[in-house]
Amino acid sequence: MAAVVYVLDQVSKFLVVEFLEHEEPLTVVPGALVLTVIRNAGAAFSIGTGMTIVFTVIALAVVVAIVRTARKLHSLPWAITLGLLLGGAVGNLTDRIFRWPAPFQGHVVDFIQVFPVTRFPVFNLADSGIVCGGVLAVFLAWRGYQIDGTRQTDKPEPVEDRGRSHAESEADTQGAEPARERTDG
Repeated sequence: MAAVVYVLDQVSKFLVVEFLEHEEPLTVVPGALVLTVIRNAGAAFSIGTGMTIVFTVIALAVVVAIVRTARKLHSLPWAITLGLLLGGAVGNLTDRIFRWPAPFQGHVVDFIQVFPVTRFPVFNLADSGIVCGGVLAVFLAWRGYQIDGTRQTDKPEPVEDRGRSHAESEADTQGAEPARERTDG
C-alpha cells in the first residue's frame, strides 16, 4: 500500500509540474475539481511556512515510527492504514528532501483543489493518503482493532466463563432471576 501511494504521488507530481506548472489552472469538473500547481513550504493548510526543516525532521520521525510499528503488524486493516500513512509521509518527505529551494528545505508540490469557491486548501495525493490513513486509524482504534491482529472489547469476559460456550452463558442469563430493587424505609 505504501509503495502504491508513493508511486501515484510522485508520478502525479511529476506530470503536473511538467505539464501544468506556469499554466492557467485546469478545470476538470466545473465548480468541483481544479488542478493548479502551488509549492507549499509549510505543513497542511500552509501552516508554518518558515519551518520547512522542522517539518522534514518530523516527517522523518513519523516514517521511522511507522516502520518500527510495522514489525508488530498482524492485521490487514492496520497494514492498509499504515501503508497509506507511510506512502503519504514518504511522498511529501521526498519533496522536502529533493525539491527546490534546497535539500531538506524543499517545497511540497500541491495541485488538487476541490470546490474552489470554498477556498479549501490545495493538496496532493500524499496528503490524501495521510488523511485517509489517519481517519482509518481513528476508526480502527475506536472499534478496538489492535495492530497485532487482536480486538479489544469493552466488556472483558469473566474468568469463570472463559471455558463455557456462548450458548451456555446465554442460557444461564435467561434463567436468572431479575434483580430486586432495594427499598429503604
